[in-house]
Order: sequence, then C-alpha cells, then structure tokens
Amino acid sequence: MALPAIKLPGPATLADLDALPATMKGELIDGVLYAMTRPRAVHQSLAGAVHMDVGPPFHRGRGGPGGWWILPEPGIELPGAPEISPDLAGWRRERLPALPVDRAISVVPDWVCEVLSPTTRGYQLLVKRRLYAASGVPYLWEIDREAQTLSVLRLDDGRWVDLGAYRDEEEARLPPFEAAPIDVRAWWITDGEG
Repeated sequence: MALPAIKLPGPATLADLDALPATMKGELIDGVLYAMTRPRAVHQSLAGAVHMDVGPPFHRGRGGPGGWWILPEPGIELPGAPEISPDLAGWRRERLPALPVDRAISVVPDWVCEVLSPTTRGYQLLVKRRLYAASGVPYLWEIDREAQTLSVLRLDDGRWVDLGAYRDEEEARLPPFEAAPIDVRAWWITDGEG
C-alpha cells in the first residue's frame, strides 16, 4: 500500500497543512505533506483506552507517581517535522514544566504511542518510526488493533530495541510506565465486543 503522501511542487508548508479539509489529518515531515482521513471511532476508542490507563497514574498522579504530561494527538514540532500529531505522547514534567498555549510543543516527547491502522501502517512503520528515532524519542509504543498486540520499543544508540510484545496481560509493567500496572487485555474490548 502506498504511503499517504501528497506530492506538491516544492516543499510543503504549514499553509498546505492548514488548507486540508476538516475531514483530513495531516503531518509535515521533511517537506512532504502526509494526509489521511481522521481516525475512525474504533481507532479513537483504542487510543482513548490507552490514555485512560496511562493518564491517571502518570498525568494526574492517581494510583501512580504523576510527573508526566500525557496528551492525545498533541501538535508537536520536531527537527524536519514542523507539525506532527501522534495518537498519544508524553513528557516528563522536569523536561516540559508547562504546556505551550498558542504553539506546537517543540520539546521531544519522552514517549509516543501510535495505533496502527490498515491505511496508515506503512506510514507509521516507515516514516514516523524513523522520525521518532532521529529525533531521540526514548520510548515508542505501536499498537496493532487487528493483531491485538502492543509492541514496546526503546531507542538505544539510535536504533529501536524491541522490549516485548503484549496482548493478554492484566497487570503489565510497561516501560517507561513500570510504576503502575496496565491491563492490556482490556484494550481489545473497544469495538462493541463486550
């Protein structure tokens, strides 16, 4: 499947991103505009389940240590990518003490979570995974809803190291969030199955 890139006569700009219709989501990476339909309900439900599990103990400090910003689809500016928006991203508050009000976050996240979908799988694995490594994102979670698996990756000397795959764990201690257990098995019950 082809990557969802829009080829323009020259490098794409934030104006090109802003010109996308409201039904589309776009990201600028290395002068290329990648555009796709907005995530569908089941995709968002799964991302929301992850946010509900990680947010309380780490963002809010409820049942965990706190000390993080955990945000859904934040606007982030990275080297070579003036605007990207992962499904979820997190920053340790000692690195990002306050959230910017009127601009994208320009601090590299400490953690990124992407939900893979059939239409964006290649883009996530071939383009965004490389961008996150080049930018120095220490942890990347890739969730495959169809395979019902979570892959946890850690950046080590510029390369991704696979720390494990998870599916049925009810009390997983997932890097970088080992301080509170996460029920991975419950994530797959997001599309009316029970």
